[in-house]
Amino acid sequence: MKPSQEIHIYYHRPPDRTDLFIQRLIHDDPWVKITFAQGLTLARPLEIGGEVALEEGADAVWFTFPGEWHDIGRFHLADGTLTGIYANILIPCTFEPGGVWHTTDLFLDLWIPILGGRWDPDERIIPDVLDSNELEKARAAGWIPHATAQRAHAEVERLLSAARHGTWPPPSVREWTRERVLRVHDLH
Repeated sequence: MKPSQEIHIYYHRPPDRTDLFIQRLIHDDPWVKITFAQGLTLARPLEIGGEVALEEGADAVWFTFPGEWHDIGRFHLADGTLTGIYANILIPCTFEPGGVWHTTDLFLDLWIPILGGRWDPDERIIPDVLDSNELEKARAAGWIPHATAQRAHAEVERLLSAARHGTWPPPSVREWTRERVLRVHDLH
């Protein structure tokens, strides 16, 4: 895939919801595929911990790691202020020809709030784990097999351990800021 290609991401949320996200491919290498969602249209602002994490007109930079059980988003406000680093725990994304991607949400999320819009990537911040109760409800309802739910929990533990050791989020998340995406791809 070449950068600037339009990507169609089919994001399944068990039991029966699939959303389509259309984003621009910004960077593509064997380790990470970076997409940009510019000027988001949202039914309502996304709040985490009582604070707006993503709002109408905001941008998000997404990092999809081939073969990994999570992706990461850099979330912003409409004015460009960074609000946090968000990770979805999911079934590894599959990539079809023509820029069509598929994945399934496993309910668990990680959140690193960024106060004041400034992130020091060298500072070790342990993410908050979100939506554990949603994963348990999905497993109990049979929407997600028990082994898949266990794999989701294992992924969270792996990422928390890496965060404690200062190796997560990975360098690409630190390096590919919204400002860099806008500058490199002339998307102002």
